[in-house]
Amino acid sequence: MQILVACEESQAVTIALRKLGHEAYSCDLIPCSGGHPEWHIQQDVLPLLNGYCFFKTCDGSAHYVLGRWDMLIAFPPCTYLTNASAVRMRVKGEIVAERYAKAMEAKAFFMSFLSADCAKIAVENPTPLKIVELPPYTQAIQPWQFGHPYTKRTCLWLKELPPLVPTETITEGVTPWVNGGCKDAHGNYRRFQGRRERDPINRAKTFPGIAAAMAEQWAGPVTT
Repeated sequence: MQILVACEESQAVTIALRKLGHEAYSCDLIPCSGGHPEWHIQQDVLPLLNGYCFFKTCDGSAHYVLGRWDMLIAFPPCTYLTNASAVRMRVKGEIVAERYAKAMEAKAFFMSFLSADCAKIAVENPTPLKIVELPPYTQAIQPWQFGHPYTKRTCLWLKELPPLVPTETITEGVTPWVNGGCKDAHGNYRRFQGRRERDPINRAKTFPGIAAAMAEQWAGPVTT
């Protein structure tokens, strides 16, 4: 299958799909960190969503998609959509107009994936802000269901794809992937002091166990 993995610099899902024999490409505005520039498209993803497109990967090779993509998997930015940012949306009970406007822009970008001309679509994001009014998500998953000892609730909006089935459930030693709670006067997280906060790019990377489940359960190995 020809598969576009949008807003993915880590290439975790792209690599998992390639291992199964699929023609998958990651696309992001920044260079890839997955080590395969020959599979990475560094440009605005919107012109590519509906297929019937020409593009170059970062190694300079030219590629054509002569029809629709067989599958679209997207990881749009969540900064202005996630429920974790609710505290920044209101000041003294009033909606911050500038932040709300950015949230609406982020919603429009999110919806461009969900409404793309593609038969099979998966869009990933954290639990969304209610005020943004995204469509209901299909399922919510956790890294500890796929072999990683962390909590990081992730929602999936699915079109013509089945919900993911957990592959390796971990019940002990599970800790949050992202620090929670508010910061104190010194900028430290009150609930998880002593543990360094991960930078935004690392916080957003897809866990290999989840990437493998997406590839295996939604695409499967290519058969000849």
